[in-house]
Amino acid sequence: MSFPTHIVSAGGFVEDSAGNILIVKTRDGGWVYPGGQVEAGENLMDALVREIKEESGINVEVSYLVGVYSNTGTFKWYDGVTDVPTQVIFDFVCKPVGGELSVSEETTDSRWVPKDRVLDFIAHPAIRTRYQAYLEFNGKVKYMEYVNVPSFTIKHKTGITM
Repeated sequence: MSFPTHIVSAGGFVEDSAGNILIVKTRDGGWVYPGGQVEAGENLMDALVREIKEESGINVEVSYLVGVYSNTGTFKWYDGVTDVPTQVIFDFVCKPVGGELSVSEETTDSRWVPKDRVLDFIAHPAIRTRYQAYLEFNGKVKYMEYVNVPSFTIKHKTGITM
């Protein structure tokens, strides 16, 4: 028996007390909210806290879940060679608890942006769609299945009552 391969990731909408959102500019994909892959032996929350710190320099506390996403398309990574498998992504709201804005091997900029201006920065359709779901959060966790390639297409979406 072979097991399926999925990437498990987490994204963080980091909200400061002034109503700003933390965004980072990646070397390969433009502006995004921070997050990334869960490593072997790591839990989801620890992975998110680590990724946000690595990408932005900001320490966070995870507050609550707002969305679960399945990117069921496979595509080539930025290197044009590596296949990227199906992804399962969990998006959370987080609060900053320290640190200083910085960059990393993965990012070239990090900044706080007013919540209503974030979409002026984000171009990637999947990230824009997930950010919009965060803005519309009403206590129901959003679930969405989509593909990125050949073009961004939503295949299924629903709300999950907690």
